[in-house]
Amino acid sequence: MRIFCTLLATLLICSCSTVRLVYENAETYIRWRATDYLEVEGETADQLDEAIASFMSWHRKNALPKYATLLDEGGQRFARGLGPDDLNWGYDSVMMQARESLRVAAERIAPLLDRLTPAQIAHLERQLADDNRKFARENLRGGEREQRKRRTERNVERLEDWVGRLSQAQIDRVAQYSARAPLLDEMRDRDHKRLQALLIAMIRVREARARLPDLAVGWERDREPAYAAALVASRKEYFAMALDIDKSLSAKQRERAQRKLRGYANDFRQLAP
Repeated sequence: MRIFCTLLATLLICSCSTVRLVYENAETYIRWRATDYLEVEGETADQLDEAIASFMSWHRKNALPKYATLLDEGGQRFARGLGPDDLNWGYDSVMMQARESLRVAAERIAPLLDRLTPAQIAHLERQLADDNRKFARENLRGGEREQRKRRTERNVERLEDWVGRLSQAQIDRVAQYSARAPLLDEMRDRDHKRLQALLIAMIRVREARARLPDLAVGWERDREPAYAAALVASRKEYFAMALDIDKSLSAKQRERAQRKLRGYANDFRQLAP
């Protein structure tokens, strides 16, 4: 499931001129990433190719038109200035689309997972452990001050990709968000490992086909209560920052973001069958 999430995230951070290039090569990219986790050959490799092709065909036909429609409405909301209802609508819409795609991806890949051998499962476990170590290196190093500084820098970079260079006052507002919102990465690391354990357990007993689709859309179930509460608090702080940044945008910044939204919507329409 991580692979499909990576693809969707990649599409959203690409420039409009490269979205189509990325999507047209998505099957190759997903297979390349999937083989990091799954040591497959022969009939199993063919099954992986079929699962990826089936998912991408579904996604192109069913998901991309919805993305375009959501971007159109998001652009209209953004043009008139954002309010709390707009942010809640955006969050709920993105989550709904993510759950739909993740369920379909899980349905396509689950039969293959139920056929993995003990050696293939061990390889998958090793790769997930490598991912966890990489996550720790990139996100858990340093003390609280360093982690908050990195979060500020990440958010400034993402915002500037959308609206262009931020003013110092806008950067200060991002830093204020980072100082106020709870740090999540240690809890996120534990949650990743919780989900990985559930995945490995269902694969060992060959129940991925029966259980993986529900896990794919219900990843939030059985989270640590402290993590769930921290996510809510963090989203509240992020929304407050987003509303303040929106009020402070110059006409040039707003037009740049609107142009990107229109470009993504057009690309998704052209990619849809």
